[in-house]
Amino acid sequence: MRKVPVISAREAANMITDNATVTSSGFVASCMPEALTSAVEERFLETNSPKDITVFYAAAQGNRDGSGADHFAHEGLVKRVIGGHWNMVPKLGEMVLQNKIEGYNFPQGTLAQLFRDIAGKKLGTLTHVGLNTFADPRIEGGKLNSITTEDLVEVVEVLGEERLLYKAFDVDFALIRGTYADECGNVTLEHEVATTECTSMAQAVKNCGGKVIVQVENVVQAGSLDPRLVKIPGIYVDAIVVAEKKEDHEQCRGCEYDPAMSGEIKAPVDCNSNSKLDAKKIIGRRATLELEEDTVVNLGIGAPEYVSVVANEEGIGDYMTLTVEAGAVGGIPQGGAKFGGSVNPDCILDQAYQFDFYDGSGVDLAFLGLAQADSKGNINVSKFGPRIAGCGGFINITQNAKKVFYCGTFTAGGLKTEVVDGKLNIIQEGKSVKFLADVEQITFSGEYANKVGQPVMYITERAVFRLEKDGMHLIEIAPGVDLQTQVLDLMEFKPIIDEPLKTMDLRIFKDEIMGLK
Repeated sequence: MRKVPVISAREAANMITDNATVTSSGFVASCMPEALTSAVEERFLETNSPKDITVFYAAAQGNRDGSGADHFAHEGLVKRVIGGHWNMVPKLGEMVLQNKIEGYNFPQGTLAQLFRDIAGKKLGTLTHVGLNTFADPRIEGGKLNSITTEDLVEVVEVLGEERLLYKAFDVDFALIRGTYADECGNVTLEHEVATTECTSMAQAVKNCGGKVIVQVENVVQAGSLDPRLVKIPGIYVDAIVVAEKKEDHEQCRGCEYDPAMSGEIKAPVDCNSNSKLDAKKIIGRRATLELEEDTVVNLGIGAPEYVSVVANEEGIGDYMTLTVEAGAVGGIPQGGAKFGGSVNPDCILDQAYQFDFYDGSGVDLAFLGLAQADSKGNINVSKFGPRIAGCGGFINITQNAKKVFYCGTFTAGGLKTEVVDGKLNIIQEGKSVKFLADVEQITFSGEYANKVGQPVMYITERAVFRLEKDGMHLIEIAPGVDLQTQVLDLMEFKPIIDEPLKTMDLRIFKDEIMGLK
């Protein structure tokens, strides 16, 4: 076989041409080819080239510190960004808000699948995912500002069914991170917390006639790699770059290497949290009451993480198998810079395959965050005033889970609570209401959920709501909470109140094991 050239990061950056479409690997602060993306930035700052590139990525890529895709955040360097998540690239987000670049936000899983469809020369990705949300062209079409005008998604009808077509386009350069490459360019990913969509990215770019550049830890002798570990065969690869700086190839940015996250060892885990009975734990306890045995579960970050905490405290952690959209099945999902990975996973799938399972309703129970909700049951987690967070995998997961539970505090910004004698006491109310007449952006469609008969519940520390055909029903209230002043007066719409209104399970408000096992 041919030998693939090993070049410097700067030589790789010099390969990128003006007006090219560039994609890079990464999931939040993991799996990012920092040596490559930073070299592109350095080249532009020194030479004002390349110009007007389109940046395309599926998952969040960065750590809000200038890393990842934020290396491209310079006027003249980038003209358009198509991404699944924006919160971790604030510089690019600011450029979109200032109308300096075009910006699109589409469901993360759908973009991961789009790489495969581009590789197969298909017209695009045809899916129900995104219908009736802001990705639907009848609402916003995923466009993030006024200068973004091209329609990259359209509504089509196939066999009498309504679907969205996310259109394919050529991708010219792939900047990917692996673990080892041999002299022939075969690449393994065994030290990564996820394999994301690296194989599909390389296939897509190669079949578009583009160039695939892979950053690795080291180059080894041809034929010495286990072929079962090779995720990118050498026939896809045009150049290899060995990362010279440790910080450019960290497993998770700013974190020590953990072989338990890449499945190389099994680490002992302490499941005793001893967490205090605060608002988030109350939410986690109420949500855990909805757990069923032998279920596949997806947990969001924040309050939903307490479902796992409480389940382990109660001795029912084995009721569920946790999954992460990046590809991990089983194990313990991580947060912060490690989000996307799991400690002691049973399996690590490519991201597109994970989303195939999600899109087909493989997740039994999804517990996700509650940022804004409205009278129609819509949820917004993707845009707040001038801040673009992006949807990530939220639409894929929530639109398709057999049951979905939104978990979050009733108000935001400074809420303080305590539990006294089995009753919830609101010490200080949050500054912002979260139950609005209309959400700012539809990341989850209550209309679509009702159309397909999906059960939806909204769980807060003081009240529980359920979506029905006729609107939002208030079904439970916490002991010690005043219905009028501490619930209804803090909502921009009046929910339908079930009679009699139930009190939330009193075990939730006792600082002792609830006895769920």
